[in-house]
Amino acid sequence: MPETAQVQPDPRRWKALGFIAIAQLMVVLDATIVNIALPSAQVDLHISDGDRQWVITAYALAFGGLLLFGGRIADLWGRRRAFIAGLIGFALASAIGGAAGNEAMLLGARALQGVFGALLAPAALSLLAVMFTEAHERAKAFGIYGAIAGGGSAVGLILGGFLTEYLDWRWTFYVNIPFAVLAVIGAFLVIREPAGTHNGSGLDIPGVVLATLGLVSLVYAFTRAESDGWTSNVTIGLFVAAAVLLVAFVLVESKVRAPLLPLRVVTDRNRGGVYLSLGLAIIAMFGLFLFLTYYLQVVKGYSPVRTGFAFLPMVAGMVTGSTQIGARLMTRVPPRLLMVPGFLLAAVGMLILTQMKVDSSYAGLVLPAQILLGLGMGTAFMPAMSLATFGVQPRDAGVASAMVNTSQQVGGAIGTALLNTIAAGAVTDWVTSHAAQARTLGKAAFANEAAVHGYATAIWWAVGILVLAAAIVLVLVDSGHQGRRPGASSGRDGHEDAPSVPVLAH
Repeated sequence: MPETAQVQPDPRRWKALGFIAIAQLMVVLDATIVNIALPSAQVDLHISDGDRQWVITAYALAFGGLLLFGGRIADLWGRRRAFIAGLIGFALASAIGGAAGNEAMLLGARALQGVFGALLAPAALSLLAVMFTEAHERAKAFGIYGAIAGGGSAVGLILGGFLTEYLDWRWTFYVNIPFAVLAVIGAFLVIREPAGTHNGSGLDIPGVVLATLGLVSLVYAFTRAESDGWTSNVTIGLFVAAAVLLVAFVLVESKVRAPLLPLRVVTDRNRGGVYLSLGLAIIAMFGLFLFLTYYLQVVKGYSPVRTGFAFLPMVAGMVTGSTQIGARLMTRVPPRLLMVPGFLLAAVGMLILTQMKVDSSYAGLVLPAQILLGLGMGTAFMPAMSLATFGVQPRDAGVASAMVNTSQQVGGAIGTALLNTIAAGAVTDWVTSHAAQARTLGKAAFANEAAVHGYATAIWWAVGILVLAAAIVLVLVDSGHQGRRPGASSGRDGHEDAPSVPVLAH
């Protein structure tokens, strides 16, 4: 098809980006803001220590399990419609959570947030994919989106600290409502989805059931591994069930006419490499957020608000790496020349944190580590998120976007369970080998020394995971720079989407 015959981009696309960014920020904030409020909510609603994890797990299971379904619904319904429905549902669920009078009501609201988040998140990313097709504009748009996706969690710590400390934990839910209302108004006024990008195929019900049950089993398995241990019967059973269900899902998808997840989306080596490397990077990042939060609050005695502000250098680094490095170079150099150095730079930041001690200074250790981490992750995430949907057929944009979120969600579940387990084991070993120091250090100081040793040990593993992510990118991602319109070199029939990604000549 001649280039001149292509549809002109929507003149309101930059305004639309602003409202899409607001919705994405709301979803990302929610991942950490509730963590800050959890201790207060637990006391207020009389939630036991054994049940408090369900405030996080209920959301994670619904969100992670339904992402592929949500992405395909966006392709079928239209991304704008799915985006609006997700926003309204998320706002209603947040209102229920804020008004919760008991544990069951709060857990139900969290699960409902996960359901609508699974519809909203892939709809938002796929809207970007189909609205911004010119290379330089796409770079800027994904730079903004990547900065929000990377830095929003840390901003959630600040906002959650303020709301919990100065207002009430319920406002960590209510705060979503104005975000959602503003984004819905913007969606009605300025977001217009390009014509001809819907997927008119029917819904793959067996695929929906298998994918949802398989992903729920997988996410829950890592949650139970953290609490029950990796060798417990329940944990092993969940992992086996997840493996069986997901293998069956792949077999079904290879046979049905209108699959939930067309295998062409994930078998493309570039997208497959992005999904794997992003998942690994999130494993490392989730562990880091957890340990650094505990280090600053428990060991160093920071308040929730001060802890949130302590993360700002990482946010600034992510924004700079995403918008000033990734976005400027994405159309000039191949993605792997941004992703590999980005992951390795982040690994250097992690490496600095392995040297943390109880008396380490923020300015001398944590600050430089955060800056390097932020710059590295921002530089790597931005081209990765763009490449995940670059060249994909428009009818598959929703499910390709859902795979980005799925890799991150599963990575987060793995990161929390795996690195927590490693840290706990390191603490136990340290306490056993240093028992003689308990009397000389005192109970509190001894506990802090043990905890910091556990954090540092787990962060060493995070360093290795980031290096592995860089290696996967080096081996699998061979795309050329994203300096052309996605799909420009594809035929009209759209049977093959891989040729639309220019290949780097070796």
